Order: sequence, then structure tokens, then C-alpha cells
Amino acid sequence: MVVGDLHDINFHFPVRELQNDRVRLVPFATDPHADLFFHGSVNYPELYEYLPYGPYQSAAKFVETLIDGRIRPNPGNVLYAIIDKTRSHPDSPSPSQADFAGVIGYLNTDPNNLKTEIGFIKVLPPFQRTHVTTNAVGLLLQYALNRPSHLHAPGLGLRRVQWQTNTLNLKSIRVAERMGFKREGTLRWDRALPADGRKVGNGAQLREGDPEPGKVGRHTAILAICWDDWESGGRERALYVMAHQYGQRR
Repeated sequence: MVVGDLHDINFHFPVRELQNDRVRLVPFATDPHADLFFHGSVNYPELYEYLPYGPYQSAAKFVETLIDGRIRPNPGNVLYAIIDKTRSHPDSPSPSQADFAGVIGYLNTDPNNLKTEIGFIKVLPPFQRTHVTTNAVGLLLQYALNRPSHLHAPGLGLRRVQWQTNTLNLKSIRVAERMGFKREGTLRWDRALPADGRKVGNGAQLREGDPEPGKVGRHTAILAICWDDWESGGRERALYVMAHQYGQRR
């Protein structure tokens, strides 16, 4: 069973495998997950149209830029590989192109303020509009927000889980809201993205004399689910959505 590069993880909290009967999240391991992700995503540059990074020209560049450049040096970040257990076969190695569904993780984690964020979400197109995204997000919510004393799924007991996305990325906003996140506001002109024709900005014209005329602006939607939301029906809502997305297209 692949458990990831546990010896090479630099995260504020313990990192362990998370799973239910549909999806398994394992700490990202450069071998074999980098090649699986690159080969599964290279023909879908649209995966990055709302993101400030990517696409990548090779698995090595993906590792150099995102894994070694952003995730491993920062103890607030950790990445998981998503395995779709419904497509795994007991007689075949796992993970493989058949069941490797993408990546997801925590970022901007702050142990002093008991908060984190779910992000780095890139679900490969063959696994989109299925149970994969909601179950992967739900597993991370459970681990972040459940109390350490929870009987069946002990977690970190954090107080806040955040979600950020381009305000024009309506699919991302809908997923978050379906899982119980509440829209809190908009950070206007939050990002400056390369104007290379592959990134979706806010559609607004830049001012004359802007120091970065080659970059488009992005407005960022902020959503969050907090411990009191979670313990007053949010957990049950997330579990319901996870269960009812099984085998269905959404």
C-alpha cells in the first residue's frame, strides 16, 4: 500500500492516510504520483485556467515548481494524491492511471490560530462530475474539523477551514457551498496573473501606466466552514453529500 513520502513531509500536524469506501487520500509521493499526475493532466491545460500556477511541461518541472518549490518548504502546506477506490482492481497495482484521480491538499495552515485551507485541487477530467471531488473534500474536512476525541474519525479539532477561488470559477464555488462552506466576501484585485491567454482574470481593464501591464487581475471569492457550523449540522450535511454522490454525475 502506498503511504507517500512520510519521511519527507514538512507539515504542522500529523499527516496520515485518509479514506472511506470510495476514495483514498495518501500523502503525495514523487514516485509514483508525479508521473501519474503529469501524464493524466498534460492534455488538459484548462485544469489551470483559474490557478496562479501551471500548466507544466514535464513531471520534473511540476515537482520542481510546485512540490519542491512551494509545498515541501512551507509547513503550512501538504499535498495528497487522490485514489478512486471504485476503479481500483485487486489484481492490478495501485495507484495507476486507472484509479489515480488527481491531487488535493491543505495550505495556509496556522496552528496558532487553529485554521487551514483546502486547495491545490486538480481532479483529472475522467474523474470529474463523479463522487471523487466531494469525497476528497469531505475527508479533508473531517480530519481538520473533527475533535481529536471523535470516536470514529478523530481529527485535528481546528476552528476554521477556508476555501479561495477565482470569483468566475463558479464550479469551484458550487462545490464548496455544496459541502457546507459559506461565502464570506471577495478580495478584489487579489492576484496578478500572466496574461498569456490561458489564465482567467476578472475581465476588468487595467489602468494606464500599470507597472505590470502583462498581468491580468483576479478577484478572489472567500468561503469558510467553522467548527460551530460543523458541529451544528455541517458534518452531517457533508456526509450526506459524500454518500449521495457515489456513482452519480454531478
